[in-house]
Amino acid sequence: MRRRLSSEPETGRVESLNQDGAGVVHAGKAVFVAGALPGELVRFVRRRAHSQYDEAELDAVLEPAAARVTPRCAHFGTCGGCALQHLDGAAQLEIKQQQLRAALERIGKVTPREWLAPVTGPQWQYRRRARLGARYVRSRERSMVGFRERLSSHVAELRHCEVLSAPVDNLLEPLGALLTALSIRERVPQVEASVADECTVLVLRVLDAPSDADRLLLLEFEARHGLRLYLQPGGLGTVRPLREPEAMLDYVLPDFKLRLKFLPSDFIQINAELNRTLVTRVVQLLELDEQSRVLDLFCGLGNFTLAMARQAASVVGVEGDAGLVARAAGNATANGIANAVFHSANLASADIDFAGWARGPYSHVLLDPPRIGARELLPMLARLAPRRLVYVSCHPGSLARDLGELVHEHGFKLLAAGVADMFPQTAHVESVAVLAPGA
Repeated sequence: MRRRLSSEPETGRVESLNQDGAGVVHAGKAVFVAGALPGELVRFVRRRAHSQYDEAELDAVLEPAAARVTPRCAHFGTCGGCALQHLDGAAQLEIKQQQLRAALERIGKVTPREWLAPVTGPQWQYRRRARLGARYVRSRERSMVGFRERLSSHVAELRHCEVLSAPVDNLLEPLGALLTALSIRERVPQVEASVADECTVLVLRVLDAPSDADRLLLLEFEARHGLRLYLQPGGLGTVRPLREPEAMLDYVLPDFKLRLKFLPSDFIQINAELNRTLVTRVVQLLELDEQSRVLDLFCGLGNFTLAMARQAASVVGVEGDAGLVARAAGNATANGIANAVFHSANLASADIDFAGWARGPYSHVLLDPPRIGARELLPMLARLAPRRLVYVSCHPGSLARDLGELVHEHGFKLLAAGVADMFPQTAHVESVAVLAPGA
C-alpha cells in the first residue's frame, strides 16, 4: 500500500548526495531532497514515497554550504536537465571524485595506486547531443520543447538552455512555435538534437505523417535557422531527412588529424571538447608504441580506435551495432588508416571468446562499455593478459564491480583512476581506470 505523505515541512541536515545529485537526509528513512547540498540544514516537504526512501521538495536552505552558488539558469529547480548548478564547479568535481572513490572501495574493494587529475572541459553550452521532450498543452494552446520537469513527466517551460550547444540553446521557443503551427502538433513527443562541427540536425519523432502544409513549415524552419530536420516515424531505422540529400555530420580530433563522420541516430560523446581531451588522455595512459597490438571493445564509430591506430602497429575494434561498425570502417578509409579493422559482435554474449578476433594476441586493451559494464568480457581479458588495460566507464557502480573482479579474481593491478567531467552541472560520473597484469 502506498503510504500517504504529510505536507508538513520537516528539517534535517544533508549528509551526502545520491547518484542523481539530490541531498540525502536521514529522517526515519532516507529522504532525497533535490537542490540540497552536503552539510546544509534544510527544510523540505516529502512529495513521493518509496519502500526504501522518499523524494522531497526543498522548501528552504536554513544553513547554506560554503560551496553553494547562484544557479546560472533561470529555469534551474524546475527543469530536470541539470542537478548541480547550485554547486561550485570545483566542488562538483570533488564530489564526483569522492563518489568514484567510495564506489571502488565499497563495491570493488579496490584502491588505485594513483588518483588521476580530473579530465575537464567547458562547463556551459557543451551538450551537442540531447533528447528533448515535446508536448502540446491544450490549456495554453501551444507546444513546449525542453527537458522534463523535476518530479514530473511534464515538459519544462524553457526559453533558453545554458548547457545545450549553440544554436540549439536558443531554439527551444522557436521549436515550440513550429510544433504549435503543425497539424500533427499533438503527435510529436520528442526532438533529438545533434550539433556537429559544421551542421546541426534536429530529429522529430512523428507519430503521424506531416501534411503537405506541415512540410512547408518544416522546410521554412530549416532555411530560417540554417539547420537540417529529420523525421522519425518509428524505430531508429526509420530516421530520414526531411529533404535529400542526407546531412553530412562530423567532428574532428585535431591531436590525431582525424575527422569522423556519423549519422544523427549514432551514439557520440555529448561533450565535444571534453571528448577530444579524453581521447588524448586515454591514448597517453595506454602508453602505445609502434609495436602495439590493440583491442578496442565497444568501439562505436571509431572515436578511440582511429586515434590509437595513429600510434600503434594495429587496432581491432569491436562493436555490437553493425551500423556503427560500418561507419567506423568508413572513417578509417576516409582518414587513410589501413591498420584498423572492425568486427560486429554481441559483447554481452557468454560465447564471445569463441570469436576469431578474441584470441589475440594483444598488447593493449581499451574498453568503453555502456552503463551495465563489461562483466561477460572479464575472463577473456584475463586470458589475453594485455600489458596495459584502460577502462572508460559511464557508471561508477559497474566499473567498481568489474575492477574488483579483475583485481581479486584475475590478478590485475589497479594502477590509476580518476573522473572525466563529461556532464558538468549534472550528477553523472564518467571515469577512467588503468590496469596491468599482477606481478
